[in-house]
Amino acid sequence: MLSERMLKALNEQVTKELFSAYFYLGIAAYFKEKGFDGFATWMEAQAEEELGHAMRIYDYIFDRGGRVELGRIEKPKQDFESPLKAFEAVYLHEVGVTESIYRLVDIAEEEKDRATYQFLQWFVEEQVEEEATAKAIVDKLRIIGDNPNGLFMLDRELGQRGPKLRSLLMQPGQ
Repeated sequence: MLSERMLKALNEQVTKELFSAYFYLGIAAYFKEKGFDGFATWMEAQAEEELGHAMRIYDYIFDRGGRVELGRIEKPKQDFESPLKAFEAVYLHEVGVTESIYRLVDIAEEEKDRATYQFLQWFVEEQVEEEATAKAIVDKLRIIGDNPNGLFMLDRELGQRGPKLRSLLMQPGQ
């Protein structure tokens, strides 16, 4: 059974993860509008991943006998000065998510909730990857600068990672 404090914190994290999905969709819309379909595709895949993170916590709450309470999701920013500024926002967002996950781990330790502590280790590892990926893209964009050829190549590279949910939902005959 989850303590009230842990349950509240996990519910807040579900909302944060859902906001993350919304955040990435907002940036995807920015990139689509600007003609960067590869960057948009990467952001859409990221949005799906964040939705998966929310569902993982959502399911865990129920597995532990808790009650899910969804919170309000704020409107995300959709306008950026450049692809670099958009990915810098992504990196800073992921740093904030990492801090939020660490707070959950701290609560689990304080509450001696070993099951939740163990459950959260996946998220700790995931955030290392999330931050590293965002930082690597920011670094590449800083090198590229305003070079159209470089932006085109990176857009094409990032477009290789596409969302899966849309294609599953749009399959004919289902």
